[in-house]
Amino acid sequence: MNDFDFDLFIGAIYLVAVIFFVLGLKRLGSPKTARSGNLIASLGMLIAVVATLVDREIISFELIIAGIIVGAIIGSIMARAIKMTAMPQMVAVFNGLGGAASALVAAGVLHGNIADGTDMSMDVSVTIMIGTLIGAVTFSGSLIAFGKLQEIIATRPVTFPLQKTFSLLLFVGILAMIGYLVIEPDMTVFIGLSVACLLLGILLVIPIGGADMPVVISLLNSYSGLAAASAGFVLGNVMLIIAGALVGAAGLILTQIMTKAMNRSLVNVVFGAFGAVETVNGAADPGGETRPVREVAHEDSAVMLAYAR
Repeated sequence: MNDFDFDLFIGAIYLVAVIFFVLGLKRLGSPKTARSGNLIASLGMLIAVVATLVDREIISFELIIAGIIVGAIIGSIMARAIKMTAMPQMVAVFNGLGGAASALVAAGVLHGNIADGTDMSMDVSVTIMIGTLIGAVTFSGSLIAFGKLQEIIATRPVTFPLQKTFSLLLFVGILAMIGYLVIEPDMTVFIGLSVACLLLGILLVIPIGGADMPVVISLLNSYSGLAAASAGFVLGNVMLIIAGALVGAAGLILTQIMTKAMNRSLVNVVFGAFGAVETVNGAADPGGETRPVREVAHEDSAVMLAYAR
């Protein structure tokens, strides 16, 4: 009994959770089994969370239990109140919150190491910056996507002169700040990096028309998974890495399926040129209003996005 390997036990629990994830994703491929697939995957996540809390020796569970209760109430209300045709908007919010959570984890680890005077290894520093970049872009981009689908902001492509040039220069500036932070961690520069990443997420999504937004949300879904995987590397949590990788892969596959079905290019989606110009009888109509196609495009995309989650 004294030879009990606790780390091996936690690893076995994580393996069970991964099996639940894979089975859940498999069952999400059909409308008949999608509900049970969601339940199986959710059970797998619950197992993984409990195992992580035990593994990390969490002493005070008051806030965690409160968060579970509040989250369960909000989730139950949303599940019953949100219509299927509004599913892309809800997925956009989920993506944004997931990206924000990953970015906050990266920020917390960086701040803790700076405050303690801990020297971070190169791989940890790079992973923190990547997680911040992807997480912040996912958060702001998802909010813009939600706003377009909900018609809170203009659904037409929003462009301005030299927009792509500005976005490129902003991205180069982000890379420069990342390079500096990897060498010399500094919270002031990190805050500037976070703001720049949030702005980049906005610039990548606003040139895209509202009717094309479900494809963008699917891509942002993939980004949120990559951000979660980055957070897993930062925290040294294998379960988070695996879960993030699964979400990232599922989102990317769905994006490819949707772009092919709509005769679009994934490269154009990534670089924000996607859907920027509407055509009328073969002629460009850059000033036309692009409104969401609620009856057909949104419903089909909603089903596909629901399967991805």
